[in-house]
Amino acid sequence: MLIDPFQRAITYLRLSVTDRCDFRCVYCMSENMQFLPKKELLSLEELDRLCTSFIGLGVKKLRITGGEPLVRRGIMSYFQSMARHIDSGALDELTLTTNGSQLEKYAADLAACGVKRINISLDTLDEQKFADITRWGRLPQVLRGIDAAQAAGLRVKLNAVALKSFNEDELIPMAEFCAERGLDLTFIEVMPMGDIGNENRIGQYWSLNDLRETLAQTYRLTDLSERTGGPARYVRVEETGQKIGFITPLSHNFCESCNRVRITCTGEIYTCLGQEGKSDLRAPLRDNPHDDAPLEDAIRAAIGLKPKGHDFDYSRQELGGQMSRHMSHTGG
Repeated sequence: MLIDPFQRAITYLRLSVTDRCDFRCVYCMSENMQFLPKKELLSLEELDRLCTSFIGLGVKKLRITGGEPLVRRGIMSYFQSMARHIDSGALDELTLTTNGSQLEKYAADLAACGVKRINISLDTLDEQKFADITRWGRLPQVLRGIDAAQAAGLRVKLNAVALKSFNEDELIPMAEFCAERGLDLTFIEVMPMGDIGNENRIGQYWSLNDLRETLAQTYRLTDLSERTGGPARYVRVEETGQKIGFITPLSHNFCESCNRVRITCTGEIYTCLGQEGKSDLRAPLRDNPHDDAPLEDAIRAAIGLKPKGHDFDYSRQELGGQMSRHMSHTGG
């Protein structure tokens, strides 16, 4: 297995397959993004080989991210290939995070590849606000994608970034929307990732401690000890029976249980979302097309550099630990 310097087993890989997206969410990308030349991206075959090496080293959960992973040409052939690891039992879960725009087209195919559940990023149910925050997005298209995913038998979780003065008034409607449709819901604190021009990170930040207090004014909330292998902490809403999760990288650091690493579409491995440190896996991958040993050595070396935690900080009304790279570069 892959064990980091702090004795945490690394069993979860988040892989970005593209930096491109058909939205331009204001907390994720600048409006006029400069995307990578396609030749720098790992091929689908290279992505397969890379993931297969990680699975051989003990990774049990694989999440595909982007950008928007479903806009990459030929991506379903990659999912179809990864399904063999689900079939063999080597991989416990194959899943993805998506903006939902392409699910109407691909939901049934994803289910056929062994995908059981997906995360959809959705911060508002207001069509105009959705267009504003995504810049290019179309809410009805995403809602049809949710319907298609559920029709295909996929378990759907909505991830909503909590943004002050933007979706504060939608807290209860969002919870009701999910309860009515049998959707899971997780709120995420906005993280200081990338230079987004005039966007004010501190002005956007809405502590999930405050969000929970607001939720508790309407519902009775019971803390759950349940963990899903990720950073979310969950409550049960007694009135509806639904679970709501909170991911709090700012107000409650969860690094002590981190079991994951992220790889970009160019083969850079980031062992911490909130640190700049990275290692290159593309060179050992491409330089040794018929020998996986150098790649596995590079993976182990990278895990050996994993830090104890991130340095995100909004205290004293200053940005601490801000990352220069956009969230879409690392992978959502």
